[in-house]
Amino acid sequence: MPNKRMKEFEPGHGFTKADWDEVSDNPEWTEEDFAKAKPFAEVFPELAASIKRTRGKQKAPTKQLVSIRLDRDVLAAFKATGTGWQSRVNAALRRAAAALGKVGAS
Repeated sequence: MPNKRMKEFEPGHGFTKADWDEVSDNPEWTEEDFAKAKPFAEVFPELAASIKRTRGKQKAPTKQLVSIRLDRDVLAAFKATGTGWQSRVNAALRRAAAALGKVGAS
């Protein structure tokens, strides 16, 4: 889903008018710019190494890690819905389990 490029400052997008004014004259990237771009970890290896990449242990574990085999088309359909697809799989399974009378729907 491509982002609409704003031509003028619009409040409510997580930055201030001062932020907008500071960067609004930056030129849009060309294909050549993207081709020359380097990964963050390559440009700033020490900083990249210092960034914590894991969520850590749950304070109150409510979920259990499992391995399950799903049909490719089913998995693709959920992944196509974007970020949060795992939670939507969980919700669909919860509804199915509730229909079986095995868990409460929530």
